[in-house]
Amino acid sequence: MSRILFAALAASLTLTTAAVAADAPGVTATEIKVGATFPFSGPASALGNAGKGLIAYVNQINDRGGINGRKINLITYDDAYSPPKAVEHTRKLIESDEVAFMFGQLGTPSNSATNKYLTGKKIPSAFITTGATKFTDSKEYPLTTTSLPSYDTEGKVYAKYFRAELPNAKVGILYQNDDFGKDFLNAMKVSYKDEAATKLVAIPYEVADPTVDSQVVNLKASAPDAFLFAGTPKFAAQALRKMNEMGWKPLTVVNFVGASIGATFVPVGLDKVVGVVTAGFQKEPTDPKWKDDQGVKDFIAFAQKYLPGADLADQNYMFGYQQGMILEQLIKQSGNDLSRENILKQSKSIKDLTLPTALPGIKVNTSETVNQAYTQLQLQKWNGKSWDQFGSVLKAD
Repeated sequence: MSRILFAALAASLTLTTAAVAADAPGVTATEIKVGATFPFSGPASALGNAGKGLIAYVNQINDRGGINGRKINLITYDDAYSPPKAVEHTRKLIESDEVAFMFGQLGTPSNSATNKYLTGKKIPSAFITTGATKFTDSKEYPLTTTSLPSYDTEGKVYAKYFRAELPNAKVGILYQNDDFGKDFLNAMKVSYKDEAATKLVAIPYEVADPTVDSQVVNLKASAPDAFLFAGTPKFAAQALRKMNEMGWKPLTVVNFVGASIGATFVPVGLDKVVGVVTAGFQKEPTDPKWKDDQGVKDFIAFAQKYLPGADLADQNYMFGYQQGMILEQLIKQSGNDLSRENILKQSKSIKDLTLPTALPGIKVNTSETVNQAYTQLQLQKWNGKSWDQFGSVLKAD
C-alpha cells in the first residue's frame, strides 16, 4: 500500500510540476516558444547571419531532443533594420505567436524602438545583440541583458590604444548617426577630455546613405594620422575601400561589429586592410592558429551540417552559434520553471560560462547589476590572412 501511495504521490507531483510549467506563456510540456527579429534584409543584412547562426544552433538542440524534454520553437522575423518593422514584428511575436520571451534580437535602433513595449508587457529581453551603452543600466532596463560588450567600453579601449600608439595624432571618426555610433563618439570624447576639441574630428553617416565616400574624403583632409570606424559591415567596407583608393593609410581601427573578415575585408581585399585593428571576444574559425582547437573544430562540423555553404569567415555565424550556447544555458539553468520571472532571474545569474569558441580568458557573467554577457575584450590586428591578438584581455573597467 505504501508503495502505491508513494507512486501516486510522485505521479501527482510530476503532473503538478508539468502543469505549472505549461501554465507559463509560450510553454507546453513539449516546447518553449522564443521570439527574435533580425535584419535578414536591408542596409545591415550582413548582420542577419548572426540570426541564421542562432537558428541553426537551435535546430541542433532540437535534433538532440531539446532541453529537459522540450524543443525550442524559435520564431524569427525580418525587420530589415527598420525600427517600425521591429515594433510590428515584436508585437506579433508577443500577441499572436505568444512567445515566452525574446532572445538575441539584433540592432540598436530596433531594440531602442521595442524596449518600451516589451517593458510594459513585462517580457524578458534576453541577450539582445547590441552594445548600446544605455542598455547596461540595470535600473533603467531591468528586463534586458546584452550579448555585446558595451560600445562605451569598446570605444574607450580604442581611445587608449590611439593615445598609446600616436599620442599627438588627430583621430578621424566616421560613425553611424544613432545611439550605436554616438556611443563610440562619446567614449572617445570622454577619454580625450579637454583635448577632444582639437584631437577628434567626427563625421556621421545615415544608414540610408548610398555611400560614405564623401565623409572619408573630408576626414582625410582633417585627420591624416588615425581613423576610427563605428558602424556596420556594409559601410565599413565602403570606407576601407575608399581609403585604399586614395592611398590614405592612417592607424585604423574598426569596431567589432564592422570588422567582419567575410562581410567587410573580403570585398575590399584581404591584403588591402593589413594593419586594421579591432577588439574581439571570439575565435576566428578560418584562422590556422585554431585548427586543432576542439571548440573551433566542433563549430566547423556544426556549420557543415546546419549551415551548408555559409562563409565561415563571416564572424556573424560564429556569433550566432555562441548566442545559441547562451540560450541553451539559460533554458537549462531555468529548469522546469520557465515562467518569465524565472527566465529573467536566470538571465541575470550566468556565472563564469566559458564558451569553447570564445577567446582565451573571456567568460560570460551577468548579475542583478551587470546586464552585459561580455565585459572583456582582446585587441587584435589583421595581418593579411588572420588576426594577431596582442596585449592582455581588457575588462570593462
